Amino acid sequence: MMKKIKLAMVTLALSIGFGATTSAAGLPDLKGRTVVAVTENAYAPLNFADPKTGEGIGWEYDAFNEIAKRLNMKVDWRLASWDSMIEAVRQGQFDVGMDGITINEKREKQIDFSDPYMTSEMFMLVRADETRFDDPKTFAEDPALLVGAQPSTTNFYTAVYSVLDGDENNQRIKLFETFGTSVQALRADDVDMVLMDATAAAGYMGAAPNSFKIVGGPIGSEDFGFILTPGSDLREPINAALVSMHEDGTIDALKKKWFFDYNPKN
Repeated sequence: MMKKIKLAMVTLALSIGFGATTSAAGLPDLKGRTVVAVTENAYAPLNFADPKTGEGIGWEYDAFNEIAKRLNMKVDWRLASWDSMIEAVRQGQFDVGMDGITINEKREKQIDFSDPYMTSEMFMLVRADETRFDDPKTFAEDPALLVGAQPSTTNFYTAVYSVLDGDENNQRIKLFETFGTSVQALRADDVDMVLMDATAAAGYMGAAPNSFKIVGGPIGSEDFGFILTPGSDLREPINAALVSMHEDGTIDALKKKWFFDYNPKN
């Protein structure tokens, strides 16, 4: 009898772990509904193309696929550029979007957000051999130094208002269409710094050992959320699934998988 009880306890522990199913108590059942989700595949380790297969992978893929499993819905994955994503979701072209999107008042006037799925702090990512500056102040004091960013992103506004002089037209900010392109420019010595959250920085440093490092301390913090069409009936189910994933350790397991264990060479 004791062996049977132990076996039952092990089975229960597995059922509420990383692979929890749609039978999770208290979660809405969306009855196989198909949800169109969009991302960019340019923000490692949250979303990016597998170097071996080209398939979209990352923290956000795994997290939202797990949400879909728990809510009994199917995901139709699509790709879009960052600069068009929020407006496309607002207009209902996609049901949900994700790209490390910071929750803020300006965006909340355009779209709905889920509850935060991650809180992150901004850091200065530089080349591994950088010695000219080690904080925002010393970076700002050297007019020859350039920062790479995407237009209208948190990284862009942090560079403008927390590192430089508050001028959104400052010529020291070099704009790139994708986040990955700005990191490539950093590696190629075309810019000298890119601002990003610690999780993404860990992903880039892990994918290219000895190429990058972080200097200085955190420059503010930000909450990431999934974006939804205004008035979406998906908001409460997604929030409920996120709560269950926090409670049973799934969120922590995904962080470990993508921010510490993932190695693109394996």
